[in-house]
Amino acid sequence: MRNIVFIVLIVLLASCSSDKPKGKTEAEILYKEAEELMGAERYILATEKLNLIKTQHPYSFYATPAELLQADILYLQENYIESAAAYLLFRDFHPRHEKIPYVVFKIAESYYKQIPDTIDRDLEPALESLKYYDEVIQKYGDSSYRTEAEQKIVKAKTMLREKDQYIADFYFKTKEFSAARYWYLDILENHQDEKTRNHAMVRTILATSKLKEWQPCLEYVEKFYSSIDKQSQKEIKSAKDECQKHL
Repeated sequence: MRNIVFIVLIVLLASCSSDKPKGKTEAEILYKEAEELMGAERYILATEKLNLIKTQHPYSFYATPAELLQADILYLQENYIESAAAYLLFRDFHPRHEKIPYVVFKIAESYYKQIPDTIDRDLEPALESLKYYDEVIQKYGDSSYRTEAEQKIVKAKTMLREKDQYIADFYFKTKEFSAARYWYLDILENHQDEKTRNHAMVRTILATSKLKEWQPCLEYVEKFYSSIDKQSQKEIKSAKDECQKHL
């Protein structure tokens, strides 16, 4: 019986030792173990392995890849604020690393994942994501990340556009016409969506009319009228007539 137990223990120990990743250095083994643990979604244990590389082997070849893997783990854990910071730190310390296109894309992704579901909340993460998606396209346009970056840019810009119109419309509905006009003009300066621009041009004219600023009202009519759709031209006719009447 003792012999059987002894044999079983030997087999188990041999199995455990054979499962351990092989490497030329302890740092390499730790890194491979961290990769396997990350693949198994055992993120805490993977982080512990990476921390050992950082503290015990800070000058090894695997110290730099370990930094990037740590950022990836934070991202997989959905700690997007921390992952953005980790990727940014990696880029700052290793600006010529071969994986910088990936790193910049993951910075953008980390911010994109922080964008709220509704436009009535802070959309600062959308602005940040746009900055880094644009960097991917401008600097690394030949990378495999370009197409997805372009798609995410469209989605982020849509939310920002809807947010700006939401704010402008709120001021218009509450009869804060000066503030409303400010936001509609901002929309015209920063957004290209045809429907949104049409709405902003109409509301700029109407808000100016409500403010009884007759000369600026006519100037906006002259500037925007030919760009406004036929139905909306009818909508602003009374405002146009009112402005002309007072001059």
